[in-house]
Amino acid sequence: MPSPAFLSTKEVRALLGPDPFFSQGQHEGDLAAPEVPLLEAARFRGPPIVFLGLQEAEGEDALPSSDFSAKTDPAAVAARIKGTPYFSLDVSELGQKDVDVALQSSVLARGAIIAEGRSMVDWNARNKFCPACGSPVYSLWAGWKLSCLTLLPWSDNTGRKPCPTATGLHNFAHPRTDAVIITVVTNAENDKILLGRNRKWPGKFYSALAGFIEPGETLEDAVKRELWEEAGVKVWGVRYHSTQPWPFPANLMVGFYAIADPSVPTRTDLDNELEDAQWFTREEIIAILTNPEGTNINARGPEKPFEKKVGSNATEQTSDEPPFRVPPVTAVAGLLISDWAYRKVYVGNSEQKKGNL
Repeated sequence: MPSPAFLSTKEVRALLGPDPFFSQGQHEGDLAAPEVPLLEAARFRGPPIVFLGLQEAEGEDALPSSDFSAKTDPAAVAARIKGTPYFSLDVSELGQKDVDVALQSSVLARGAIIAEGRSMVDWNARNKFCPACGSPVYSLWAGWKLSCLTLLPWSDNTGRKPCPTATGLHNFAHPRTDAVIITVVTNAENDKILLGRNRKWPGKFYSALAGFIEPGETLEDAVKRELWEEAGVKVWGVRYHSTQPWPFPANLMVGFYAIADPSVPTRTDLDNELEDAQWFTREEIIAILTNPEGTNINARGPEKPFEKKVGSNATEQTSDEPPFRVPPVTAVAGLLISDWAYRKVYVGNSEQKKGNL
């Protein structure tokens, strides 16, 4: 599998299309008229490009927004900007031979920039039409905003009603991020956690329970709802841990801990998303985390859920193959599990009462 890579503007110049790259006018080669602010950083021709941001040099002071006003000479401002600008380039519609040539001198890329670029390329690729009137959209703000083509000064709108975005607050389309809650549930004594296995997951893979936020819902309410829907457990003591961007396509994983009563049987028949849900001891989880294959999520194994015999635990397995697997710490679910297992966080409280956060 190829690794993500960085290339310079010079190396991809043949893929970018004609100048100008941004602030394009009506015809090829035209620069947008400066008296039409709507066309600032607009792009109509060539493969989609998104400006991801400027990595400023260490110790450099950021320029105030007043320096970018209409009264300021753009060339003078550009000369004062210090740092490395990054862009994403969508080459999915370009010839493979041209792309291969550009990749010959690539440099290995860093994860955070790749994640941002991946999300922005996907967002621009999936949103092609105005949500108000259905007309095609075009890219502006260097890939961070989409606007209806009917709003362009040269558009012919004869015989059609004005797009609703033409008056009042323009209904521009902006990138979105969909929040997902990821929850590790413990008992009140803080010595067991509840993990589940999705029906679509390979092998004996178990993880924290998760689900999307619904409209009008708080993160805490989403935790309670998802845990009830997926495992039939009532939780309390919901506590935030951390977040992780997940650009597949544009999610934000929000990690939580919560408390439930392990004496109450779990249920996976409420929405049938999980194939299994089980409580595991700290000893069992540490045995998985210290197994070389314990967090190898790409490994294939038996498709049936892990079956724990009554009175036994996972550490009694004699094979080098782990009895089940969990996510690595590079995923927020794996970090939640690991932090709990190695007592980096404390979740349970035998004195907490149900219903209290």
